[in-house]
Amino acid sequence: MIQAIVFLPLIGALVAGLFGRTIGHKAAEVLTTSLLVIAAILSWIVFIPFFLGNAEAYKVEIMRWIVTGDLDLRWILRVDTLTAIMLVVVNTVSCLVHVYSIGYMHDDPHRARFFAYLSLFTFAMLMLVTADNFLQMFFGWEGVGLASYLLIGFWYKKPSANAAAMKAFVVNRVGDFGFALGIFGTFYLVGSLGFEDTFAALPGLADATIPILGGEYHALTVVCLLLFMGAMGKSAQFLLHTWLPDAMEGPTPVSALIHAATMVTAGVFLVARLSPMFEMSETATLVIIYVGAITAFFAATVGLVQNDIKRVIAYSTCSQLGYMFVALGVGAYSAGVYHLFTHAFFKALLFLGAGSVIHAMHHEQDMRNMGGIARKIPITYAMMIIGTLALTGVGIPGTMFGFAGFFSKDAIIEAAYAFGGPAGQLAFWMLVIAALFTSFYSWRLIHLTFHGKTRADQHTFDHAHESPRIMLVPLYILAAGAVLAGVVFYDVFFGHAEHVEHFFHGAVVVDAEIIDAAHYVPFWVKASAAMAMLAGFVLAWYFYIRRPEAPRELAAEHPGLYKFLLNKWYFDEIYDFLFVRPTRWVGQALWKGFDDWFVDQMLVEGLGRRVKQVTTQVVRLQSGYLYHYAFAMLIGVAALITWAIAAGGLLG
Repeated sequence: MIQAIVFLPLIGALVAGLFGRTIGHKAAEVLTTSLLVIAAILSWIVFIPFFLGNAEAYKVEIMRWIVTGDLDLRWILRVDTLTAIMLVVVNTVSCLVHVYSIGYMHDDPHRARFFAYLSLFTFAMLMLVTADNFLQMFFGWEGVGLASYLLIGFWYKKPSANAAAMKAFVVNRVGDFGFALGIFGTFYLVGSLGFEDTFAALPGLADATIPILGGEYHALTVVCLLLFMGAMGKSAQFLLHTWLPDAMEGPTPVSALIHAATMVTAGVFLVARLSPMFEMSETATLVIIYVGAITAFFAATVGLVQNDIKRVIAYSTCSQLGYMFVALGVGAYSAGVYHLFTHAFFKALLFLGAGSVIHAMHHEQDMRNMGGIARKIPITYAMMIIGTLALTGVGIPGTMFGFAGFFSKDAIIEAAYAFGGPAGQLAFWMLVIAALFTSFYSWRLIHLTFHGKTRADQHTFDHAHESPRIMLVPLYILAAGAVLAGVVFYDVFFGHAEHVEHFFHGAVVVDAEIIDAAHYVPFWVKASAAMAMLAGFVLAWYFYIRRPEAPRELAAEHPGLYKFLLNKWYFDEIYDFLFVRPTRWVGQALWKGFDDWFVDQMLVEGLGRRVKQVTTQVVRLQSGYLYHYAFAMLIGVAALITWAIAAGGLLG
């Protein structure tokens, strides 16, 4: 069964990609979507026994992969609780995105290629989450990077799409370089790339050091930080986040699949899978806490003022990924995976809902040109409301009533407080503030898009219409997940520590002390996220319903802060100054100075000119007149005789 789950998307990608023109767009859509539906159903069949506690982890060997020296790697599909969770997330969202795309991409002349790319991405992601060794994971890791590049730049005739695809590719190479070094370091320490061998060797490496630039450093800390660098790039964490908002240049279904529910969670999966390694380094876990907390806060502040509907949701994704990493850093790995699971449903719902809005508004994405369309697209409006309720964490503290985000987000906030210390306290408060900002910008999106008087072009507003059923059905399913995923799965992800341990069964480290402590934090801690959510809701209502002129007045009073947030803390400008311009200058110098002037003009063309000048002078000696040659011969004979006489005289 696991073989079918992994390879059905690959079959669809190959057929649609290689024979799309032959079989036609419709056949390519139906084939790839049907195979993903089957894979999604099979994924739930694999997951349910783990959820019920009736399954054991197992492995399926595909083939002997790489054998060189002491390295003997098998291509093995690893199936445990963490894998089963990721199979459900990846294939469910991908299946629904395929179905949705049939309607959304209906008029695109290259949609067979689009569906091939979607299925290729899904296969690469499945390779990543079923990996049993570092190299197999790296293969899937780079595969999703390739597919992401292809999908972001799918509309390749748009310069902005090409630039966004290249930016995502380059920024991720920075993180992937660290990931590769981490893999090398692991092999250097353990002599193997298999997860089981690595985990078994960890106790003996507790005090091991590794030489770097003449110094000795704690080996596991160095390796874990390098591996986390890869996670930072793929999951768009602070400093390596700049590619994610620009990736919205791709078609909206791409955003839902890659940048909301699957690829960006690969970094979270990486840290969760390698949790035994990260538990061996206190420094690495503290770095994860700080990076996650800063990311959650930073992205939430930027989301406050964005005007593109997809970019608001993109920064929300970046912020929510920060929550997940905080959970991993404090040792509540199950809570981080829990939020990954619930987030997939409501964030995919919001992205696809935004796509439905864009479809209705004739590809308009600026919320300032919307408004008043709730009655035009009531189903999309209802779905977006459900997604917003889940994202903002609406629920009643201390009860089992709430939307999906309420349970998983509050679990992380409680775990951060329970962790304590400077890192835990900082993370707690930054996550609570991020929850306030999340509520504000989420309801701001709803108000600007659906409520009040329309600001849209009259023709666009008059012709706004609900999306076709094939685009709405995926929204219904995701909405069910946004409502139920939190309460249904709470016990196995963050209930009693024994239940959590039994569910994961060694797939990730379960810190019973943190989980139990999180359940017994003060009530004000449990209620803090709910209070922040309510405050954000009221502020958004006041700013965009009660006094619509207030945002403009506030921006005018604080123009510096407004521009700072609108320009995303000027990270693009800073990176352009520090890295892009110097690199371009060096490139220009090597091109114009070294290649054009030195190589071409001085060496290639310069040498050619010298040879031509010499040969030109030599050619002039060949006059073709007999007396010239006779005269030259006489001179030669005279010179020869002179030399012979002189030499003979000297010898005598």
